[in-house]
Amino acid sequence: MGPLAGIKIVEFTGIGPGPMCAMLLADLGATVLRIDRPEPSDLGVARPLRYDLLLRGRRCLALDLKHPDGKALALRLIERADALIEGFRPGVTERLGLGPEECLARNPRLVYGRVTGWGQEGPLAHAAGHDLNYIALAGAVHAFGRRGQPPTPPLNLIGDFGGGALYLAFGVVCGILEAQRSARGQVVDAAMVDGTASLMTAFHGMVAAGLATHERGTNALDTGAHFYEVYECADGCWISVAAIEGKFYAELLRRLDIDPATLPPQMDREHWPEAKARLAALFKTRSRDEWCALLEGTDACFAPVLTTDEAPHHPHNKVRQTYVEIAGIIQPAPAPRFSRTVPDLPIPPQPPGGLEEAEAALADWLEPAEIVALRAAGTIG
Repeated sequence: MGPLAGIKIVEFTGIGPGPMCAMLLADLGATVLRIDRPEPSDLGVARPLRYDLLLRGRRCLALDLKHPDGKALALRLIERADALIEGFRPGVTERLGLGPEECLARNPRLVYGRVTGWGQEGPLAHAAGHDLNYIALAGAVHAFGRRGQPPTPPLNLIGDFGGGALYLAFGVVCGILEAQRSARGQVVDAAMVDGTASLMTAFHGMVAAGLATHERGTNALDTGAHFYEVYECADGCWISVAAIEGKFYAELLRRLDIDPATLPPQMDREHWPEAKARLAALFKTRSRDEWCALLEGTDACFAPVLTTDEAPHHPHNKVRQTYVEIAGIIQPAPAPRFSRTVPDLPIPPQPPGGLEEAEAALADWLEPAEIVALRAAGTIG
């Protein structure tokens, strides 16, 4: 089920954007086979497999890509795939004999998806790095933070997942669509620095137009404005207000029983700090639940600031089933939603396992006789 049902993708295991991209595609119905190392590696943060949620939705096969038999099997699977996903440093798959040239020679329609931090070429292409480094170079980190404070890393949402996984998934699907018309595959080079730069497009325009500055915490959307901010409540919990448009700002003030004449004009940047101080003092007088009772569901553009433990239990998220439980773990449901091709719930993260698991992983890719031959040769299991 799902809009990508029938699409087959080989994933070379990695960390960050690669698994996230594979999860997104599997969530929407693609048959994704994750090829993992035969021995445990130091990829990612150590945790029990059931909590490594980015690995959900697909089977896993342990394969030694440096061994001729392992490489040969990988190429057989790639022959039958619509796309491949890899997140190694530039040149690694080429040295394994599994680079674009070799794979496209075996499968001319293949979309070869590559995700790295710096891209496949350039002065930094072969340097180590992580999300924070990539989004720093793309100008994103500098924009996050409060006035007079250092830049604040926004988790690894911008580089790994926004600029990396989402752009790779978009590129892979675009490549598959094009290959259906041309019968020709191609390489998708998804660099996190490129994707992050793309995400910053609107901010580039605002700076060029003089509507934003590079001074953190002084702009409308970076905690500079009193009408787009988070505020602490009497119980130590937090709320958010984002009343940007004039009519929504007026509604916020009306519900807070504030006379607009007692505040400076909404877009008077010079007086934003004093307006913010006034709202901060007001919001500290009641608990988060009390502010929710007054403001939630109105046009005041309001929401409580919830933790990942609280979010699944909010009434709106419960009605929409934004979160689901899989194998005892509450986690975000597949997104986006489709009216007709509704995807099934993903299976939990699967281990590479032994012979039985290997045969199950290959069942959607090879004929039973081929699997028997691989078992007899000792290539799997």
